[in-house]
Amino acid sequence: MPLIQKSDRTMQEFDPSKLARSLIRAGADEPTAQQIAQEIASQIREGMSTHEIYSRAFALLRTYRGRVAAHYSLKRAMLEFGPTGFPFEKYLAEIFRARGYATTTDQHIPGRCVEHEVDVVMTKNDPRETVYVEAKFHNAIGFKTDLQVALYVQARTEDIIAARGESATSDHKIRGMLATNTKFTDLAMQYAICRDLALVSWDYPEKGNLHDLTSQAGLYPITALSSLNHSAKETLLSNNVVLCRDVLTNKNVLVQAGVPAGRIPAVVSEAAGLCNA
Repeated sequence: MPLIQKSDRTMQEFDPSKLARSLIRAGADEPTAQQIAQEIASQIREGMSTHEIYSRAFALLRTYRGRVAAHYSLKRAMLEFGPTGFPFEKYLAEIFRARGYATTTDQHIPGRCVEHEVDVVMTKNDPRETVYVEAKFHNAIGFKTDLQVALYVQARTEDIIAARGESATSDHKIRGMLATNTKFTDLAMQYAICRDLALVSWDYPEKGNLHDLTSQAGLYPITALSSLNHSAKETLLSNNVVLCRDVLTNKNVLVQAGVPAGRIPAVVSEAAGLCNA
């Protein structure tokens, strides 16, 4: 098999079975996934980028089924949350709210030494738990969240615990979480395991990663809608419209975003299909 170029510019041998598995994970049936993977394999040339391979696979998948295609594009849809990353914070809050947490964003929490700005605070009463989340948004797939950020999040959590006079080993579990839409460095993961710092990235941990959480909650970002252009997505995000389901409960947000009246039914239909509404 030819060598292809990954997002970090390293080279690896193209593996059609790996592409097929990613398509199956997105919801395609195995025969369709295998068919697309073999078709892509016949088009591979030496040095082709994974981005181009993804684009071709997505185009084929999109002709197969719109909802599956949107699911497969989820990782790239999250890259469109930029540049501030605040929509990513809101998205995380919604994902964990669906898992039974009460969530708030952009909080200022006093520590023993200094006050801390926390992107998302998650609480649950049974069992009693508080999680202070740092959301690291990257608008390019190749970026990784490193050890320095993990060190900061752990130190911040310990300072907040010290101010509360409570221990993370008591009946009120308090911990930090570092979440990113891309990946972590190996050192960041090694440190987090050692210090019981929760990490969530696109594909980490093996179970309960961002891809899994999104699929389980059925909450898809507004940026996953292919029927919206980039300008409309940016306007919706600036108006705090982050989820596809938001356009189903309030179609007026599409009007406010400048979506032509004749285009709105297509957007609503795609959102409904994605949300199983």
